[in-house]
Amino acid sequence: MQSDILPVERSENVVLLQVTDTHLFANPEGALLGVQTLDSFHAIVDAINHQTPTFDAILATGDISQDHTKESYQRFADGIAPLVQPCYWLPGNHDYQPSMQSVLPSDQIKACEHVLVGEHWQVILLDSQVQGVPHGELSEAQLNLLDKMLGQYADRHSLILLHHHPMPAGSAWLDQHQLHNNADFWDTLASHKNVQGILCGHIHQELDRMSKGIRLLATPSTCIQFLPDSDDFALDQQGPGWRLLELTPSGEIVTKVYRLKDNSFQPNFTSTGY
Repeated sequence: MQSDILPVERSENVVLLQVTDTHLFANPEGALLGVQTLDSFHAIVDAINHQTPTFDAILATGDISQDHTKESYQRFADGIAPLVQPCYWLPGNHDYQPSMQSVLPSDQIKACEHVLVGEHWQVILLDSQVQGVPHGELSEAQLNLLDKMLGQYADRHSLILLHHHPMPAGSAWLDQHQLHNNADFWDTLASHKNVQGILCGHIHQELDRMSKGIRLLATPSTCIQFLPDSDDFALDQQGPGWRLLELTPSGEIVTKVYRLKDNSFQPNFTSTGY
């Protein structure tokens, strides 16, 4: 298991930035449903640099690449560099892990499964990828990792990261691609009392709800957005976005979603899937 320690010297609060579902290509002009994903990613990074307060680390929750190429992951690494702070990433269903690993080792990007953050928190990064299919599943090894870290650091508040959403989001076409063994996931959490939040990507939309006393958060993509509460595939007119999370010593998560303010990255709304 790869672990890391992220010291927080500025204050007792930990500030984390989430970007997700960048869907980058080797070709810099590569587009997903009409949106050039590298351009929208760069616009997000520029906006973060102008709008977002100081933060301690970046969380990238999967679907970094759309075409599986080494070059697409290098584009992510180059694109995230202006944000300076360490970036922890995990795979989504579109990712190809041998290519992901090709950009490592990196001073900035870290493929860790566990991070001790400041004095009061831990972040557990899970791999929910099932190769070749869009839905997610946690292996027995991943569930054991989760159980072990929650028990070993029972005195720390815990934020759990994975790509796939572990409960229905309200869109039938997306929910068939959620975490398929979510009962095993929730059963593992039930035996511990130190989980404050779950953070995921995959659904290309904002989500903020409570389940079993735990806060579940999902975040807009840096490129195209899926229309919430739509049984069939549909795209949203809202722009690309990112999320900021402030983790307090008491276990509270203070969070806000930010979006690009113009309409520069509108998709092809006649698309019926991708």
